[in-house]
Amino acid sequence: MDIKEIVQSVFDRTKGIEDKGKLASYIPELKNVDPDSFGVHISTTNHLNFGVGNYHDKFSIQSIVKVLSLAMAYSLLGEDLWQRVKVEPSGTAFNSLVQLEVENGIPRNPFINAGALVVTDVLMSSLNNPQQDFLAFLKNLSKSNSIAYSNKITASEKKVGYRNAALCNFLKSFHNIDNDPTDVLDFYFKMCSIEMSCEELSQLFLFLANGGCTLHKNNRIITRSQTKRINALMQTCGFYDESGDFAFRVGLPGKSGVGGGIVAVHPKEYAIAVWSPPLNQKGNSYKGMRFLEEFTTRTELSIF
Repeated sequence: MDIKEIVQSVFDRTKGIEDKGKLASYIPELKNVDPDSFGVHISTTNHLNFGVGNYHDKFSIQSIVKVLSLAMAYSLLGEDLWQRVKVEPSGTAFNSLVQLEVENGIPRNPFINAGALVVTDVLMSSLNNPQQDFLAFLKNLSKSNSIAYSNKITASEKKVGYRNAALCNFLKSFHNIDNDPTDVLDFYFKMCSIEMSCEELSQLFLFLANGGCTLHKNNRIITRSQTKRINALMQTCGFYDESGDFAFRVGLPGKSGVGGGIVAVHPKEYAIAVWSPPLNQKGNSYKGMRFLEEFTTRTELSIF
């Protein structure tokens, strides 16, 4: 099977379809990206790297970063982390406040915004210099030294982040945020603003296909058991209330972001990143979802 030929073929077919998605509008800066941008990059555990389209272009990874902040928090706190955040699909929007009231301030999972804010709080309590230490963690995972926060996107998110502020303060009222909510929100917005390319993302996420070890340095980041659990969370919760549909159509653990990126992982095989900014009604990349469905169908390389 020629993986490069299949990636190119599926890319060409997907690029030609009508894009029914729309750019994310609630973060002003995300409205300024080119809606026709489309890139794909695959990195495999046997050292194949291949990209097409705009795979070198950096974009705001947004909620994809939640997998990485979770991995760092899990490595620091271990199983105690699950006392503060659950591991169940939410069935509600990523920024919903509804369940927190009923469930006493314990978010359903680490990938909805409430859960990610708790993970952010864990990092702030565990690290001496959270912003610098988190970037160093990402650079250790990646082959790239150019990973950075975007001040422009951070400012844009902060300007309209009223619901996230409500979530963080609500969590604080349930004693599930230890630090000052303003500081937690600042760090959270910073993490979501990080910009990477499809190439950087697929290479970085290979540690989740490689049992918790980086492929290029063979550094252990998390245990095999922790890797299994993070992949399981991506499978069940990585696309909010479209997670079941992604599992049904694509069959891989993955995570999306409203910047139009999607990363998916096949344990022991590969990590693949897709970027197309227009989003479907559930907030996931329209063409990205279409590409990954056809790719796993053609290759038969999914976990189901």
